[in-house]
Amino acid sequence: ICDNARFHYCRKVQEYLARWGHRIVIHFLPTYVPETNPIERVWWHLHEEITRNHRCKTIEELLQLTFDWFGYKNTFAIESSLYPQVMAT
Repeated sequence: ICDNARFHYCRKVQEYLARWGHRIVIHFLPTYVPETNPIERVWWHLHEEITRNHRCKTIEELLQLTFDWFGYKNTFAIESSLYPQVMAT
């Protein structure tokens, strides 16, 4: 199951699928429907709480804030009829 990120369509992936595609089936999620991809909610929360308007002077400082944020055991309920009781961390 893949989202529609560009790298899923790159030349190397296409070459791999031409050779091995008979052994796997790839399903692409609908475009611009983040409800079908629960991790998008995690990225949204991370962006809202950490990366939006941050005041970090270095990438190391930003990474530390990000790791600390994940370390607080943030849990998010997925609000979607597709994933009624799923939790993403």
